[in-house]
This record gives sequence, structure tokens and C-alpha cells, in this order.
Amino acid sequence: MKTTIIGRQMNVYDETKALIEKKLAKFDKYFKGEPEAFVTLRKVRESDRMEVTISCNGTLFRAEKTSPTFRIALDECVDSIERQLRKNKTRLQKRLREKIEFPAADDGGDNFGEENEFKIRTKSFPLKPMTAEEAILQMNLLDHTFYVFKDEATGETNVVYKREAGSYGLIVPEHAE
Repeated sequence: MKTTIIGRQMNVYDETKALIEKKLAKFDKYFKGEPEAFVTLRKVRESDRMEVTISCNGTLFRAEKTSPTFRIALDECVDSIERQLRKNKTRLQKRLREKIEFPAADDGGDNFGEENEFKIRTKSFPLKPMTAEEAILQMNLLDHTFYVFKDEATGETNVVYKREAGSYGLIVPEHAE
């Protein structure tokens, strides 16, 4: 697995890098091909935050944990991604076909009801043309964490969302050329 480790406003020591690479190497058995892992470490007040994203053939597995130490955060991230893999095992096998492999001996006894369908609640509403600022205002008025709107300038469907740090994000569709 190709691993990229980034320290935000901090230095990442070689022994920490080696530990991260060792722990993430256990996912090699699940993937055929060469998955990529992106690990971001940062200090948040008196705790450590770690974000782990594994990308394999366009499918992303992500975990973000805050703990007293990076070791604990790493263990929690690895456990979280492993749960994601096991929980969605059947769906992933159908989607990725032969690009992801689940060893038969590594069952672990987890039974997440893999064949259950997602329960989806459908809601429809009119898309009003507005600016991102107006969409953020509307989102805050509704006390939601995201809001879908039609951009006034481009006519595209966009999404604004509230980030953990208190700032806002904007998702804009990318057009393939």
C-alpha cells in the first residue's frame, strides 16, 4: 500500500510513520492492486486527531478519530475502516468485482446483515436560485448541517455544508471533458 503521511503544523517522527505503515499494511489482504492511503495528523488542543483515507479504484474508506495519543487514534481508525469493509462486504464485492478480496478465514464473527437494503427517506423541495451566502443563511435558519440549492450565477446544483471547525464548505459539480 502506498502511504502518504502529512503532519499539520507538526513534525511526524520516523517511528510514528513506521507504525502507521505497519498498521495499514493489514488492509493489503483486502485489496487487489495498489491502494493508496492518506494519513493526516494534527494536534487539537490537548488531544491528537488522525484522519485516514484509503482509496482503491475510486472507492474511498475514511476514518477520523480524536484521542489522547496518536497510537490510540490510529487503532481506532484501523478498527473503524475494518468495520466499514466488513459491514459493506457484499455491496463492495458486487461494485468492485475482483478488485477487493475478503479472506474466508478472517470472518471475525461480525454479522452486520450484509444483504439488508439501505432505508432511504425521500424528500423533495423546489430548488431556488440563490447565492452560496443565501444558502448558508437558509441552512442556518432550518438548523441543518447541509443545504442543496441552485447557484444563481451558473444554474448548477450545489451543496453548502457546516464544517466541524465552524466554517462552511461548498460542493460544486465537476464536469468531465
